[in-house]
Amino acid sequence: MDSSGDPEGPRPPGGDGPPGGARETSRQLSREQIFVLISAASINLGSMMCYSILGPFFPKEAEKKGASNTVIGMIFGCYALFNLLASLVFGKYLVHIGAKFMFVAGMSVSGGVTVLFGVLDQVPEGPMFIAMCFLVRIIDAISFAAAITASSSILAKAFPNNVATVMGSVESFSGLGLVLGPPLGGLLYQSFGYEVPFILLGCIVLLMVPLNMCILPNYESDPGKHSFWKLIILPKVAFISFVITSLSSGFGFLDPTLSLFVLEKFNLPAGYVGLVFLGLALSYAISSPLVGLLSDKMPHLRKWLLVFGNLITAGCYMLLGPAPFLHIKSQLWLLVLILVINGISAGMSLISTFPEILSCAHENGFEEGLSTLGLVSGLFGALWSVGAFVGPTLGGFLYEKIGFEWAAALQGLWALTSGLVMGLFYLLEHSRRRRRSKLQNSLGTEEERTALLPDET
Repeated sequence: MDSSGDPEGPRPPGGDGPPGGARETSRQLSREQIFVLISAASINLGSMMCYSILGPFFPKEAEKKGASNTVIGMIFGCYALFNLLASLVFGKYLVHIGAKFMFVAGMSVSGGVTVLFGVLDQVPEGPMFIAMCFLVRIIDAISFAAAITASSSILAKAFPNNVATVMGSVESFSGLGLVLGPPLGGLLYQSFGYEVPFILLGCIVLLMVPLNMCILPNYESDPGKHSFWKLIILPKVAFISFVITSLSSGFGFLDPTLSLFVLEKFNLPAGYVGLVFLGLALSYAISSPLVGLLSDKMPHLRKWLLVFGNLITAGCYMLLGPAPFLHIKSQLWLLVLILVINGISAGMSLISTFPEILSCAHENGFEEGLSTLGLVSGLFGALWSVGAFVGPTLGGFLYEKIGFEWAAALQGLWALTSGLVMGLFYLLEHSRRRRRSKLQNSLGTEEERTALLPDET
């Protein structure tokens, strides 16, 4: 019996925590749940603004300091590489370190290094500037991994039966951060120069730290016996991992390449380049909570949202340039439209992945609690980071060698492959379950017939 007096009932897939949570959440959020949502929203909003602010103007500034497009892509990509490593470590040791401490410490360091990024224009050009960019991005990546791993685990703990809904709602703040970051960064850069965008946003993140120290609940749990390896070798989790990586790579690919492509193709000033990013981020922010709600209300649709979201995303990247073999003229309105559709399709796929991994873990014997949530959150963050490293690194290289149009088409091929593989897996899984169900029914009928034979004689 929970605090509202609801009797214990069956839990939906992906559930983890107190029974009756779904009904309690649907009626009224508790004070603790509201505080968790505020904390998660603050880190997603702040961190995404700090992350995305670089897009409209940093590649141009880095070129002035002697960095090539490939090096710029690596500066974007190193963030993801160290986020990957840190996510695995923090996910494994979440229970030992403490979710609240990990969250607050990560947020504090992230705000501080964002301020530091704002003074990098004072560093001499060449190797020194490039080395300092790498160092600051690496520290920011580690701190971000700590905060987001803790945030996702705390969210799933506080909302055990509405994981997709709350993840989708919080992702809307990630989208909002992606919406506000590029145009705000571009406009501040045009008006005040390089330093102000970073210093202002870093200070805003630092101001959020005392608030989260006061309102964030402190969850405790015993360490679990399972590991990342036991989770990732599950076939379903392995295929979903491929999907997460392809989606993340797509977003990461756009960071160092889209602004350069728009500047060269359409001759837009830096402030307007940020507005181009708006189409992707705003549509993702609006669609994510709706997809999350649909995913929780109709879990059987979750797998197909994941599959078709990937396939639509693949088409978007083919049309983004557009790919030369399509013989479609590149136009600004078409580019923005494709980015809007891409934001919706990415939300369809991405929001479904976390509850799918969580439910698969529980079905395969992983204990329900903060330990498993830490593993799933850490794995999700690590997989996202793999794509976020490969996307900008490979994207910057391909942009130099074959141009934006072909590079985007290759990115679409990755999304197409992951969508088709995931769809094939779900079809085979459905077929196996049908055969197993028929076999169990026939065995049950045979047993009933055998049991009746002595009575008939």
